Amino acid sequence: MNTPSTAVSPGIWGFLAFFVLALVLYLLMRNMNARMRRMSYRSEELRKEAEAEQDARRKAKQDKASGNGDAS
Repeated sequence: MNTPSTAVSPGIWGFLAFFVLALVLYLLMRNMNARMRRMSYRSEELRKEAEAEQDARRKAKQDKASGNGDAS
């Protein structure tokens, strides 16, 4: 009778393949987190710049409107 052996294992090559995949996944996640953090900082910076520009425009508009009211 041919019964399957329970002593069969993937061996060192199976371990190395799994280790390499785990290492690649770790490096990929680390890179992705760094990129996401950088994107978050950039979007926050752009948002602050847009708000500052909008406030400057609003102030200029108010100054212009108050200046025109005084001249009449």
